[in-house]
Amino acid sequence: MNKKLNLQNIIITVIVSWLLLFVFIPNLMIIGTSFLTRDDANLIEMTFTLDNYIRLFDPLYAKVMWHSFYMALVATLLCLLIGYPFAYAIAKMPEKWRPFMLFLVIVPFWTNSLIRTYGLKIMLGTRGILNNTLMYLDIIDKPLRIMYTEYAVMVGLVYILLPFMVLPLYSAIEKLDHNYIEAARDLGASKFQTFVKVIFPLTMPGIIAGCLLVLLPALGMFYVSDLLGGAKNLLIGNVIKSQVLNARDWPFGAATSIALTVAMAVMLYAYYRAGKLLNRKVELE
Repeated sequence: MNKKLNLQNIIITVIVSWLLLFVFIPNLMIIGTSFLTRDDANLIEMTFTLDNYIRLFDPLYAKVMWHSFYMALVATLLCLLIGYPFAYAIAKMPEKWRPFMLFLVIVPFWTNSLIRTYGLKIMLGTRGILNNTLMYLDIIDKPLRIMYTEYAVMVGLVYILLPFMVLPLYSAIEKLDHNYIEAARDLGASKFQTFVKVIFPLTMPGIIAGCLLVLLPALGMFYVSDLLGGAKNLLIGNVIKSQVLNARDWPFGAATSIALTVAMAVMLYAYYRAGKLLNRKVELE
């Protein structure tokens, strides 16, 4: 018994030390840096200021943040519209086929997302596979301009983040109690009414989880915007990268990162509250 307790204490100590060293302290340093002043010679000057957070309300940066949230929301909606029918179809397949289909969903994780984004450049380029195929089939007369547009960024975000939507949706749909569906049909509900009144509400936890898993990473995927969207389709991650690496303005980059973290925390809290409300509603029913 004592040996088991000692082993548990060692494991807990290692985990806590790891989190303190590589999570808590670095984030604490970023928070502290966000309240300091930029210095051209030493990067940071130990002078307290709130200017870095005030700059976030500058129309230029506010526009980038709004555009970033817009792009992330649209990408999330597209992933939901594509992922829900796909996850539902997998959940309704014979059990012997489900592992294989889930394996196909997970396969893209085996390749770095940056490499897959470069693959999209080859696919969507003016002389890329898509345009060459469409011209070969006489569907178009001249190449479509897809690269370095908002549409290319959307395609990239959806392509990379779609599995994050499918997996929680599949988990929620697969766990559905079919007694509710049969009861709805016995009461004369059509397939559409059964979906709207029964299936959709019961899978809401999976929908919320999938939306968060897509929305939060989409805000910071600066390399997708860099490679596919050009300078006119920036995300918040692009602002942080440019301020830290190019402009060498670490305090403002840290402030932007903290603002993004706070926005993510608010969304996670909203997910937590929504989950509690849904559980309470189910208990009352």
